[in-house]
Amino acid sequence: MSQERLSRGAGVLLPIFSLPSDYGIGTMGMAAYGFIDFLVAAGQKYWQVLPMGPTIFGDSPYQSPSAFAGNPYFIDINALVRDGWLSRIDKNLLYAEDPSRVDYARLYQTRHRVLRQSFEESVGRLDHRFTQFCSDAAWWLDDYSLFATLKNEIGGGPWTDFPIDLREKRAHAILAYKEAHEREILYRKFVQYLFFSQWSRVRAYARERGIEIIGDLPIYLAFDSADVWAHRELFELDPDGFPSRVAGVPPDRFSSDGQLWGNPLYRWDVIERENFEFFRRRAQSAAELYDVLRIDHFIGFVNYYAISRGAATAREGCWNDVPYRGLFAAMEEAPLRFIAEDLGVLSPRVEQALSELGYPGMKILSFAFDSDRQNVNLPHHFTENTVVYGGTHDNEPLLSYFAAAPHSVLDFAADYLGVQEKSPAVISEAIIRAGLQSRADVAIFSLQDYLGMGSESRINTPSVIGGNWLFRFGVGDFSEALSERMQHLAEDAGR
Repeated sequence: MSQERLSRGAGVLLPIFSLPSDYGIGTMGMAAYGFIDFLVAAGQKYWQVLPMGPTIFGDSPYQSPSAFAGNPYFIDINALVRDGWLSRIDKNLLYAEDPSRVDYARLYQTRHRVLRQSFEESVGRLDHRFTQFCSDAAWWLDDYSLFATLKNEIGGGPWTDFPIDLREKRAHAILAYKEAHEREILYRKFVQYLFFSQWSRVRAYARERGIEIIGDLPIYLAFDSADVWAHRELFELDPDGFPSRVAGVPPDRFSSDGQLWGNPLYRWDVIERENFEFFRRRAQSAAELYDVLRIDHFIGFVNYYAISRGAATAREGCWNDVPYRGLFAAMEEAPLRFIAEDLGVLSPRVEQALSELGYPGMKILSFAFDSDRQNVNLPHHFTENTVVYGGTHDNEPLLSYFAAAPHSVLDFAADYLGVQEKSPAVISEAIIRAGLQSRADVAIFSLQDYLGMGSESRINTPSVIGGNWLFRFGVGDFSEALSERMQHLAEDAGR
């Protein structure tokens, strides 16, 4: 069960929504192709993105209403015109207020209007390619398109508010609803067809240019998702459909109360009895999008923490084992390589699983300087089979992190990195060099770190509602001068 190692190289973490565009959010349009060209010029091998599913309340890509669908907001409007799916672009869709931030409220109000216009113009000439897509994806697309239609009809409420016969997926009610809402369900399928058609071209272009795309597999699913509604038997739910226990992590040095995520937990006994088919399909679906897959919260795929529903904090919970050997054997049937997000306290069972599976773990350089030289995030501890990051999507950019760090952290970092000046800018630059020059096979930094951006460019602050998943770059950020500097850094490090 040991996978082929990732080739030595450098990469950039940049979500799709952070790309520049005229329509309020990054898309799979020309900026995506331009960014791939930028990566090539910068001597990079990897582009890491965040989960690409639809988003709901909170806008988090880790709380999607589908484990398989694509985000409609990422569909490029200009490409719809070029491809003949749309006759004209409504200039009211142009976003001029603040191009550095995503306005999800406005997207919610406007984006489906243009997608519906595209559908109405195109529905009469959908051909065998659309039919084939619907057939190939039917195992998830039928449930998702029905779920999305139902949610829209009840004003976006949770599936527990569906009419009882539809909530319980009674066959007669489902059939009658599909017949009465055939066109709306078809629209939802059309939107997914557009998403996957556009992304397949972006990915093909990346492959042609030698760029591998690293995706992200969230461990848990949103309770209000098509997957939980359609497959209640796979989750720990009570007879009314609500979680009986929920996900989270216990207290640690970062949180005295732990983290209470609230997602429904998997019924691993049922999943194992079904030969891990749900996760086999998750991996196969991910392989259509990515070359490498980061497994979010790998620890929870080996042993998971369960908290009683209604608990105020994650202080009281219990650990439970996952049949991980069968799980990952099923997932490895997909043409993917895996990265284990193994951050946190590792039990002997998790260490054993990592050793057996051979997946590279993660090291975070912004965690490296708050203790002593035994800190496992310091580069002298790295092995080749490692992926090192300046920080993840949940961390501050290096510059703002060190700007707020105590003197002891700056002193240690400057001493360890061998720099005289203890300024955040100098230390951040030295950290990038140290990560690139380390033994780790892959070194991933955010573009924010290369550009020396501050807290205004942070992607996500965990446990904070609102203000996340918003930051976007401008066209001028992808400069020739930056690509030349990045290329030089990568070349010096043998990447």
